[in-house]
Amino acid sequence: QVQLVESGGGLVQAGGSLRLSCTASGRTVSTYALAWFRQAPGKERQFVAAITWSGGTTYSPESVKDRFIISRDNAKNTIYLQMNSLKPEDTAVYYCAARPLTIATMSLEYDYWGQGTQVTVSS
Repeated sequence: QVQLVESGGGLVQAGGSLRLSCTASGRTVSTYALAWFRQAPGKERQFVAAITWSGGTTYSPESVKDRFIISRDNAKNTIYLQMNSLKPEDTAVYYCAARPLTIATMSLEYDYWGQGTQVTVSS
């Protein structure tokens, strides 16, 4: 069992930045891939970025790749999502997720989820 807890969400003006954190506990995540998803009201849960814990390989879609950066701190069992140049359309609940071994982009491929943290971007 892996437990994930997100933090760092809040209200920010368009063009501003936030850094989200996700701390893992329980079973080791050393062989896991961890990811960020987001979900706005009435929308499907959308893949944002992912990273492998051991190798640090990252992947994110082109739609956010120039603004969002995923990273990890192995000593703290924590991954981060640095979000820059935020836009109102980035407003959503952001979730941390984990799955064994490899990166995937579909939410149903992930086994463990955090509770989410709200990000609101005002214009």
